[in-house]
Amino acid sequence: MFDRIDRFVRDLRLVESEEQLSSLLESISLELGFAFFALTHHVDIRQAPQPAIRLATYPAEWVDYFDGQRLGPSDPVHRASHLTSVGFAWSEVPAMIPLTRRDRDILDRARLAGIGDGFTIPAHVPGESHGSCSFATRRGEPIEPDALPRAQLVGAFAFEAARRLWKIRAVDKPVPGLTDRQRDCLLWAARGKSDWEISRILGISHETVIQHLKQARERYGVGKRTLLAVHALFDGTISFLDIVKP
Repeated sequence: MFDRIDRFVRDLRLVESEEQLSSLLESISLELGFAFFALTHHVDIRQAPQPAIRLATYPAEWVDYFDGQRLGPSDPVHRASHLTSVGFAWSEVPAMIPLTRRDRDILDRARLAGIGDGFTIPAHVPGESHGSCSFATRRGEPIEPDALPRAQLVGAFAFEAARRLWKIRAVDKPVPGLTDRQRDCLLWAARGKSDWEISRILGISHETVIQHLKQARERYGVGKRTLLAVHALFDGTISFLDIVKP
């Protein structure tokens, strides 16, 4: 699994156009068992005042309705994604937010357009519009549970690649350099270890680990260790093989 995701991330680093990114996403979506994907900011795409990400393979009928009704900011799946930082199945949405009659109508219309079950990965970057990467099956086709961890990773990296293409972050910004200790702490954090466990593994104090990870986050300009890992994986500071082969 991780070898395939690692290859996908390496391919993303070489992407130079929306078409290339769309092709990569479409290919891996099919491998994961999904018929559709949507990589988007949660804005009215037709009137967005700033560069807004939108790549989608949903049926044209649904895209026309979605844009015509200006659902980017109000779509129930989008609203639910604002409440979490991890991926979720669309079947969980009614438990995440109260659904109005209009919300239920929107979900019904998506099904009538041929869209089935879905899985959405939120993309929250401070100072930017909320966004997400969603994958969906055709109506009547189930989601393979084993595909969800991979979809979580694919969605996070695909959105970061889109930010680079849309020039939402500077493409010529140098890779933040981490010290050896900062990278060591980051690697063990990416492997799921707590700050205390990392201190025991590396033979340093708990407070020192906290400071190393704090400084690493500051260098990348992110507030969470999950985003720190995403950025470090994306720019090659660490790799998936580093994570799975301690």
